[in-house]
Amino acid sequence: MSDDEKTAGAASDDMKRKFREALEKKNSRTRQGEAHLDGDSAVHGTHGAVTKREFRRKSG
Repeated sequence: MSDDEKTAGAASDDMKRKFREALEKKNSRTRQGEAHLDGDSAVHGTHGAVTKREFRRKSG
């Protein structure tokens, strides 16, 4: 392996390490939310199905 290949491999490994650390930091931040252990949903009193209005051209 030449010196160029070694430095390219080391740079690639360093980049992978940085991305992995950033991903772990991001995931640890999102896992600190509520556990919702009480089983109660945040959605209360939702509306019924809302149909989209349909517009048709006059045929005559």
